[in-house]
Amino acid sequence: MKLAESIVGWQEEIAGIRRDIHQHPELAYEEVRTSELVASRLESWGIPVVRGLGVTGVVGTITGRKDNGRAIGLRADMDALPMQELNTFGHASRHEGKMHACGHDGHTAMLLAAAKHLAQSRDFEGTVHVIFQPAEEGHGGAKAMIDDGLFDRFHMDAVFGMHNWPGMPVGSFGLTAGPIMASSNTFGVLIEGKGAHGAMPHLGADPLMAAVQIVQGLQAIITRNRDPLDPAVLSVTQIHGGSADNVIPTDATIRGTVRTFSDAALDLIETRMNAICEQTAAAHDCKATLDFQRKYPPTVNTAAESEFCARVMEGIVGAQHVQRNITPSMGAEDFAFMLQHKPGCYVWIGNGTGEHRDEGHGMGPCMLHNGSYDFNDDLIPLGGTYWVELARQWLANPTV
Repeated sequence: MKLAESIVGWQEEIAGIRRDIHQHPELAYEEVRTSELVASRLESWGIPVVRGLGVTGVVGTITGRKDNGRAIGLRADMDALPMQELNTFGHASRHEGKMHACGHDGHTAMLLAAAKHLAQSRDFEGTVHVIFQPAEEGHGGAKAMIDDGLFDRFHMDAVFGMHNWPGMPVGSFGLTAGPIMASSNTFGVLIEGKGAHGAMPHLGADPLMAAVQIVQGLQAIITRNRDPLDPAVLSVTQIHGGSADNVIPTDATIRGTVRTFSDAALDLIETRMNAICEQTAAAHDCKATLDFQRKYPPTVNTAAESEFCARVMEGIVGAQHVQRNITPSMGAEDFAFMLQHKPGCYVWIGNGTGEHRDEGHGMGPCMLHNGSYDFNDDLIPLGGTYWVELARQWLANPTV
């Protein structure tokens, strides 16, 4: 493994920053302390900073020894999740109901390590923009930064992202050209019927019966309408209705999520959902209204940039530790918005299986969005080195 010696030497310092961020988690668009910490560190290393892009986003600009007209964007997310931490070790969250359970504290740390190295060495040509993004967890911080002028104010030829991945061995990377993360969409169905006494159902129009039939019918979209070679998930996660054992309610609601890798599959699912909801409800003398919300598009890596990233990784850890065609995830990532505007690649870095956690960790697995999760600080030199080598080599290669 070929690591940047300077970043290896700073591991304890950067890990201290990471653990400080972990102790003080901030939710979407509330990353005031975190963004100020990031900005002040960048400035202390001589990096010009723009604060407040997309509410609490930070962009630092590092220029090399010569301007060759090329520029690259490297992005990390900063926000935490609204969930309770189960760990009790020294750097556990100090804020009730808030936790860095997805490793954004570690993403921020790895990019800070790279920024410090690039600022001190300046051993590259061109420009590197380090992007510290707010509100990835369901609130579209990437889109907010774009709408606030990210790509208008900062020229970038390509943009890159990275996420830690529990279960993958430490010292390994994974990526694939094309979709690597799914689109994220939510839906709600309001079913309006006619209430009645539970002993006299013939006098009403039962929205719960309609809801049950709608839920079953929606699954047929996946099994009978969708191309089986185009992956998609439709999950009903909530059914609400009624308040008494002997009363048929006047209405009921269904909620859930849809994930796809293609717009074609998403269009089909939404169209069929409308038809099934409306017509099934009508068959039960009820009315159904579908509210379908498209949240995040699929995260789609461009082929040339994916190949380039893979070669950079192989130069650091060896080809045997790079999974070039990793199985995509049905999870979602708002880095997708950046890839709609610029070519680039989103990759995974192995976080291990949890052996790194300090004494006092929760009893649950070290998985994303779990109260027992903690980022592996051993990734800081590797992730920082990847960012440095990606920037240096990409800026030096005019054919990409």
